[in-house]
Amino acid sequence: MVSVVLNTYNAEKYLEPVLESVKDFDEIVVCDMESTDNTVAIAERFGCKIVTFPKGNITICEPARNTAIQSASNEWVLVIDADEIVTPELREHLYKLAADPNSADAYFIARLNGVLDGYDLSSYPDYQCRFLKKSKTDWPATIHAKPVIDGRVDYLPKNRKELAFRHYPEPMSKRFMKLCTYTDNEVPRRKGKKVTMLSLVTEPFFRFFKSYILKGGIMHGKIGYIRAQEACFYRFMLLCKLYEEQVKEGK
Repeated sequence: MVSVVLNTYNAEKYLEPVLESVKDFDEIVVCDMESTDNTVAIAERFGCKIVTFPKGNITICEPARNTAIQSASNEWVLVIDADEIVTPELREHLYKLAADPNSADAYFIARLNGVLDGYDLSSYPDYQCRFLKKSKTDWPATIHAKPVIDGRVDYLPKNRKELAFRHYPEPMSKRFMKLCTYTDNEVPRRKGKKVTMLSLVTEPFFRFFKSYILKGGIMHGKIGYIRAQEACFYRFMLLCKLYEEQVKEGK
């Protein structure tokens, strides 16, 4: 048996199709961070098990991940975001893994990221560790943290795109707001990094080069270019904030 868990905060936009895509799993657990929209009402309509995690000043989902996972009734748990679609092929594959006594303790699943009117193929497979055994998992509370697995980890094949999550696109305004939020949350983790003129010039450029050239963004038109510029700007914004902390400390 397999439980699906997801963390939510004002996630009504895509929640119905997301829950529709996982309705045939044994259980759906929604760990809601005190939403003020229709998120909880939608989850109730789908018969989800609803757990509340106090939001407070939290702006990321990672602090609530363990609560969501440990609230599941089954050992095998599929963790999804409230804007990710699970394909029927992926569901079938996961149930086979859960029934196999020789399976790993956790699996990375590929993700196709939506951007504007298409998918960002330059970021594929964008592996996410999302299918895991509850008893073997600890999820750190820091931004972009990966779960710590006490056991063997494996990957679903990236050449089978039907097994990948379908990640809904976000409006560009929201994407840019997220860059600001994510870098805010990353500053404490990176604090102490020395920011120099050289790093301000070279590190954002390398992020662009890596995304656009090394990962093949150049082959994917405007979407590939936009994602490369996002990667560049994210790094530049983070370095600026780290330098601000450096100046405050008089270094």
